Amino acid sequence: PVDTSSLKPLGTEWIEPNPYRGDEKAVAVGAVGYMHNCAGCHGLNAVSGGVAPDLLKLDNDCLDMASKVQQASCRKDTDDYFKNITLKGRKTGDGRFTMPAYGTVFTQEAVWAIKAYIDSRIIEETAKKPK
Repeated sequence: PVDTSSLKPLGTEWIEPNPYRGDEKAVAVGAVGYMHNCAGCHGLNAVSGGVAPDLLKLDNDCLDMASKVQQASCRKDTDDYFKNITLKGRKTGDGRFTMPAYGTVFTQEAVWAIKAYIDSRIIEETAKKPK
């Protein structure tokens, strides 16, 4: 489990888009949660080593959109996708999990804190790219 006791509680109803996006405290909590639960497959600092999908590509298309309204809608969609995959996992056609389901482990706060961390890493990496 991810220790989210320092974050504002979100309740039992899922909130979308990610209410912790840009929240530095949530990013720090999410970084720890990511390291303990996600880095083994998705790579340290969310830099994929090729074992699992590159999470730094989740919002790439969204950030390239000129319209802030389109960006917000796109990021809400990627939040929903991230939430569903994280909670339910992903299986192959023969029923083997390629991504474990964390629905019985992670709270809403944990899911959104980890996504806030990934979002912060996407922004960091995007800023490094030449324009």
